[in-house]
Amino acid sequence: MTPRRILVINLGLPKHQKQICPPDYVSAVVSIRDLKIGFHISSPLLFIENFEVFAGEVISITGPSGIGKTSLLRTIAGLMKPISGSVQVCGATLPNRPERGMIGYIPQRLGLVRHSSVFANVMLGSKAGNPRKTARKHANDSIEALGLIEKRNEPIKRLSGGQQRRVATARTLAQRPKLILADEFLSELDEETSDRVVNSVIEYVRSTDSSMILVEHDITRAKEISDRLLVIDDGRLNPFLSNTSIMEV
Repeated sequence: MTPRRILVINLGLPKHQKQICPPDYVSAVVSIRDLKIGFHISSPLLFIENFEVFAGEVISITGPSGIGKTSLLRTIAGLMKPISGSVQVCGATLPNRPERGMIGYIPQRLGLVRHSSVFANVMLGSKAGNPRKTARKHANDSIEALGLIEKRNEPIKRLSGGQQRRVATARTLAQRPKLILADEFLSELDEETSDRVVNSVIEYVRSTDSSMILVEHDITRAKEISDRLLVIDDGRLNPFLSNTSIMEV
């Protein structure tokens, strides 16, 4: 099996958030050591020797389909057991879980309750460890930030795919997590809506010293919104990436 590589590209502050405080490169929210990911010990999808994600940082993971992007995200979320190695998230080493509500996950399959309203779905995230009054405020603030006020009482089944993605994002922000994991969360959004969602999420990350790791197939978009870009490669180096730092795996 051809070795997999992760190319790490430092991009600087995303253009959407030039006035927000930069990441804190001291406080690691995620710490990975000697991590092998895959479905069989003899043929791991990925091996990551050493990698950290810092407070206030936004990282995008990109690469061809089927190369292990979602598997890496699910492993960090504690939803997939690694072959070997360690993942520490918010001070807890998996499989031990961080405190309730510390990880917010936006999967490709959104898991929304189709017959319930936008508000009810967002409250499912907001209720994680919060008093009801606080939970309602967090839910309403997130609904407003994602431009869903007019849809607040609409059932999910009446919303478009893009609107449902905004609801899933609002649900995660209402949770007030320390780490956001998002799998293609900008798909089905037009450019204007995508910019609004990105601004809302990155502002949350910066202002709360949280972190975000997202899987994004559009490398141009990923570079625009990220501090660092991780390209999972199958042993073939794209020439325009040749001067980046490389972790061989």
